[in-house]
Amino acid sequence: MTLLLPLVPALAPAQQSKPWEKIPIPPLHAFKPQQPKRIELKNGIVLFLQEDHELPFVSGSVLIPGGSRDEDPAKCGLIDLYGQTWRTSGTEKMSGDAMDDLLESKAAHIETGGDDDSTAVSWDSLKADTNQVYDLAMDLLFHPKFDEQKLQLAKQQDATGIVRRNDDEGQIAGREAAKLVYGADSPYARQPELSTIAKVTVADLQAWHDHSIGGKLIISVSGDFDSAAMEAKLRTTFEGLPKARPNPARHEVFHGPTPGVYFIDKEDVNQSDVEIVGLGIDRHDPDVPSIAVMNDVFGGGFTSRLFQKVRTQLGLAYEVGGGLGFGWDHPATFQAVVLTQSATTVDAIQQTYKVLDGLTTQPFTEEELKRAKDNILNSFLFLYDTKDKVLAERVRLEFYGYPPDYLETYKAALEKVTVADLNAAAKKYIHPDKYAVLVVGNGPDIKPGLDELKMGPEHKIDITIPGAPGSKGGGAEGQE
Repeated sequence: MTLLLPLVPALAPAQQSKPWEKIPIPPLHAFKPQQPKRIELKNGIVLFLQEDHELPFVSGSVLIPGGSRDEDPAKCGLIDLYGQTWRTSGTEKMSGDAMDDLLESKAAHIETGGDDDSTAVSWDSLKADTNQVYDLAMDLLFHPKFDEQKLQLAKQQDATGIVRRNDDEGQIAGREAAKLVYGADSPYARQPELSTIAKVTVADLQAWHDHSIGGKLIISVSGDFDSAAMEAKLRTTFEGLPKARPNPARHEVFHGPTPGVYFIDKEDVNQSDVEIVGLGIDRHDPDVPSIAVMNDVFGGGFTSRLFQKVRTQLGLAYEVGGGLGFGWDHPATFQAVVLTQSATTVDAIQQTYKVLDGLTTQPFTEEELKRAKDNILNSFLFLYDTKDKVLAERVRLEFYGYPPDYLETYKAALEKVTVADLNAAAKKYIHPDKYAVLVVGNGPDIKPGLDELKMGPEHKIDITIPGAPGSKGGGAEGQE
């Protein structure tokens, strides 16, 4: 049967209906997150209480200053071992295994862990079990009993991770990029080795714990509780502790990478993971709002210049993104990340540099400004849409010494960013000539070769894992 179709002239692209453009977009409502109650004890310890009676749950945490950036480099990995062993070992009164059984029966949790600048113990439970779970968490905080067998188990798990750290090219690129920016021996880039974790003892874990809990603790509790009663409980626990030791000032010096091309040969892949990296800034910089908007225009999503040029128009990458990072208390990194086929590696890098150069030569537009602001400001609705998220952010501000109204003032500053601000920020902070290019990929398949970039001789990075089974001589990692 022949199907007769009406003769309707095709609409030109400019004539095609776009009904979605007619959907009204209401303005954002006022950003006024419910702030938790802050209480500072005479000894300097800070409490935060965030009542939320929507569900019958209570959760809390104790944030403790000091993390992996403060550990002895000869025992790199101590904090990770500490975070694992602290919880699995348990206390003088109850082993970690017995604690697991009890908490499981109550659908409750107590966890410990560490980061580069802090360690923590956290807990959550049903409202009915608040007192019992809180007491268990406090017993773990003040009376841990680090167990040798649990430490050995943690070492085995970490050793497995070390010997397999070269399996994924993305993980390789991330860690080696950090070394290029900060230096291989920097506390923000160094990595544990089999030899360093082997040196960690139970006595080391106990010594770290005894020292760290003398710092300025930050205790936060959220959920279905009465603030007055919870404050009294926390005061009973923490008010009698000695005066908290102030966080020491940091004096790190950051120089950024040595410009050039760095290559890691991974023969079992058919693509390249590219990271163009440099030194970023920290959040104390007054230009952070302008940089945040600039980042969104450059590499923040589907509509960014980087995505539109390298991925959409040229089809040179599976994934692209990036921007100038800003850390809380030290400079973050600049990153432009490109995942591309081996054969298009050089082309993708060259095109990414063209987009980078365009940040200072191709003026920003009002349309880009509006879209980027909308993206960032709309994200606030999801980043801080619950009381728990607001509490977590408030604790973070306290920990790093930012004013309590930082979120509100930051949002207000974002709204005031202009096109002129973006152009000025790009000229001040974007310096492609100071960046390093790191490529993790299959050397023989990268044609043309990286010498086509004309950025000087290629520096090969050795990622041999010292002491790992099957390693070729256990050579030290580093740059040529």
